[in-house]
Amino acid sequence: MSSSLEQKIPSIDAIEDGLASQGYISSRQIATALFLAVRLGKPILVEGPAGVGKTELAKATAGFLDLPLIRMQCYEGLDESKALYEWKYGKQLLYTQILKDKLGEQLRDAANLDEALARLDKVDDIFFSERFLEPRPLLRALKEPLGCVLLVDEVDKADEEFESFLLEILSDYQVSIPELGTQSAKVIPIVLLTSNNTRDLGDAMKRRCLHLHIGYPDARREERIVATRIPHVQANLLRQLVHFVQALRTQDLRKLPSVSETIDWARALILMNAGQLDNDLVHNTLNVLLKFEGDMTSAGKLVGEMTHQAVREGQAMAAK
Repeated sequence: MSSSLEQKIPSIDAIEDGLASQGYISSRQIATALFLAVRLGKPILVEGPAGVGKTELAKATAGFLDLPLIRMQCYEGLDESKALYEWKYGKQLLYTQILKDKLGEQLRDAANLDEALARLDKVDDIFFSERFLEPRPLLRALKEPLGCVLLVDEVDKADEEFESFLLEILSDYQVSIPELGTQSAKVIPIVLLTSNNTRDLGDAMKRRCLHLHIGYPDARREERIVATRIPHVQANLLRQLVHFVQALRTQDLRKLPSVSETIDWARALILMNAGQLDNDLVHNTLNVLLKFEGDMTSAGKLVGEMTHQAVREGQAMAAK
């Protein structure tokens, strides 16, 4: 890792402050993982449920380090040509058409067939040069002169074959292009791979990476996160809505509300000019937090009790 990058983050505290400057409230564990990744030059495999800030961590890291963010969204069927590089075939074809009228002149004075073929070989080499290369996210990350943050998003959605290919690239931060030779990273990128655990990743991938699990935050940290994203939310309402969401996550639901949904709910409550929670308000906006009808039905039976508890706890905190 470049010394200039290490100077930007001399300590774990500096990382926490840097992420906070981008509106990302990290835990000590998150900041420590990022610190070690930079110092050791290792990727971070960030696992956890959707909506807890895995992708936002990469964005915030790029923001406070003033580095470009290169994002590769993974999906089933993703292959090397989409992830690494491909040739600009249209441009190559256009170049061929331009050369078509010139080939006769170049070959007219060739002494024999071998000489003519030798001249054609030189032309062929032009087609597979940098000018006709289209870098995709992985190669772009290797070629960034000052480094970058490479986000490999939802790697668990890619095929196992692609996972193996990706592991090979991240092991040495280089790739071999047959026509151009080995392409090595100018500056080792900060690599974050995110996973929602839709499938188990291989042991080789886990060994290669630092592991970071981002789960649901506790109430205090979630309040800070919401307040950072929505600074005009009233303190009383903030405490109540966070306590309600925290209680909701203790229920047996198909999909628990994420932090991003807590933020969305806070925005919705502000739009409705809410000063505090009440049963009708929660019932009418519960679909912002829950995404399945079964969850809505199950949680709906407990709304009154949880709302009352959230209001009471919020008032108790305000009294301290």
